[in-house]
Amino acid sequence: THPQNSTGQFTLLLTTGPGLGSSDFKKSFFLSQHVKAFINETWLERYGYPIHQDNLLFLWSITVSIFGIGGLVGSSGSRYLTVKYGKKKCLLCNNLLMITAASVMGCSKMARSFEMILIGRFLCGVSAGLCVPLHHQYVGEISPKKLRGFANSTASFFWSLGKAAGQIAGQRELLGSQSLWPVLMASCGIPALVQLLTLPFFPESPPYLFMHKGDQEGCKKAIRQLWGEGHHQAEIDDIMKEKATMKNTKILSVLELMKEPAFRWQLYMIIVLSATVQLSGISAIYFYTFEVLQAAGFDERMISYMTLSVGLSELLAAVSSIIERLGRKTLVRGGYCIMGSLLAAITVTLSLQDWYFWMPYCSLCLIILFVVVFGIGPAGATISIRVEIFQMSCRPPAFVIGAVLNWLGIFVIGTTFPFIVVSHSGQFCFLIFMGILFTSGVIVHLFLPETKGKSIVEITEEFNKLNFKKKRVPATPNHVMEDYTFCTRL
Repeated sequence: THPQNSTGQFTLLLTTGPGLGSSDFKKSFFLSQHVKAFINETWLERYGYPIHQDNLLFLWSITVSIFGIGGLVGSSGSRYLTVKYGKKKCLLCNNLLMITAASVMGCSKMARSFEMILIGRFLCGVSAGLCVPLHHQYVGEISPKKLRGFANSTASFFWSLGKAAGQIAGQRELLGSQSLWPVLMASCGIPALVQLLTLPFFPESPPYLFMHKGDQEGCKKAIRQLWGEGHHQAEIDDIMKEKATMKNTKILSVLELMKEPAFRWQLYMIIVLSATVQLSGISAIYFYTFEVLQAAGFDERMISYMTLSVGLSELLAAVSSIIERLGRKTLVRGGYCIMGSLLAAITVTLSLQDWYFWMPYCSLCLIILFVVVFGIGPAGATISIRVEIFQMSCRPPAFVIGAVLNWLGIFVIGTTFPFIVVSHSGQFCFLIFMGILFTSGVIVHLFLPETKGKSIVEITEEFNKLNFKKKRVPATPNHVMEDYTFCTRL
């Protein structure tokens, strides 16, 4: 690999990543104690009596889950904005939205308004809903084929980095105190500001420039800027082949994609993978780590440090990504099976926590292991698969569908899980997640082709065997390369 190639690629990932991390910078450190106390104080000041505990629990669950509603709104509009303005411009404008959300949340205590937290969380969710598909598509399109899986998996790394940074900053000794928690909530705007200042120096993705803008010179210039000087004919050939398959076609709408038989099984896989991420139990553990550990019998003074260990474990798992060695299918399928088994064990340890003094520690170890397996396997591999199995003409609507399912899952889990946790048999909900994981693992094993090291044309041919059964449908014409060969050497 050319040195400039690697350096440019890594620099760009570090530039696009912070904006994604900012959408999750505060999410994983649950300021439940301070926010609940603030809601109660504000209620008492306004109405002269403390809020009922059931109402407080409801407002807290809405505070958490409204992030998912915002994400649903943002992801629903991502297709239109991506097609009209391009991914780079959308990412830049999205940073302004995140900074606004951070400012609103940071001023909530000063204004004595818990509603500002709700508004800020909603805007933060909208920003995250836009950021996730934009980041995934942008990084996937600027990456050479041999680094595509690694580049796509960096999205999960920056999510993990955001969670870990929020948990570290949220310790009582730093910004997690009674007086400084609004500063912690506002700090999610810092990574967005970094990206806002640095991303303008980087180009739009080469496939977007060539296929949608018809700018061949701009495409070549972007490739040289991203990958360095040299021959990149293999990757260019893939862009040309995809351009040929898209000839006389437009970016599909969500409804058109759902009706198109040529992408039926790709759509099935997106639905399965997106739904499984949220229904795997990982969101439940992320959202309510405090409540889960409290139910496991740990002292409240120790829980903040234990939640930090969970976040750091996922970050280390994301750093040690092995996606380019084992492939996407293996990581997803194996990850689902291991995670399902761990949830069964977590259910057992939570049920027996009152029997043995050491059982809560077993619960914590299993939770950390569950997060590690998710970070190493399904987290990064799922993102890579979403980018790789769709042609550019249907990638935006496919991401809308996947994101809608993702944010609906976040809202449902965020709304229902706190009530499940406080019930006497709340730990048995993990058995539902276990069944979903095992079922999805079987589906992935039977129907998802391996995408590692394959072009979009080769992956499409694999799916055509499912979409059209015995019919032989070529993914690209044989004469594609006649008019589109060029070299990027300066």
